[in-house]
Amino acid sequence: MLSRASLSLRSGSQLIRQQVSRNFGASAVVAQKASDPIQQLFVDKIREYSKKSKTSGGKLVDANPAVEKELTDEMEKIDRIYGATGPDFLKFPSLKFEDPVLAPTGVNLEVKPEDLYAHKTPAPSS
Repeated sequence: MLSRASLSLRSGSQLIRQQVSRNFGASAVVAQKASDPIQQLFVDKIREYSKKSKTSGGKLVDANPAVEKELTDEMEKIDRIYGATGPDFLKFPSLKFEDPVLAPTGVNLEVKPEDLYAHKTPAPSS
């Protein structure tokens, strides 16, 4: 009787711990207000950048024409140096390995089956 009670208390405490951790995780998402003003400023800037990057359509955020020209110049330089043209240069290359044909070395040895099982004892030396 006592063991059943302790078992049910243990399982009940595990259940309570699990529910508290789930509720804490859910309430942390709901309360996304930072307590530190510096932290709040950082979070605001990240959200602002996220909005700008979505509206820019995959281009640089807050880029002026000089920065965009510098980017295109650098990309053209990479194209010239490495021959990386087009968007496929970022894809991992497909590698194909073939086993080389090995030429036999200068040893010409032929083993006959009767030589494998023949046991020759050396002659006693006098």
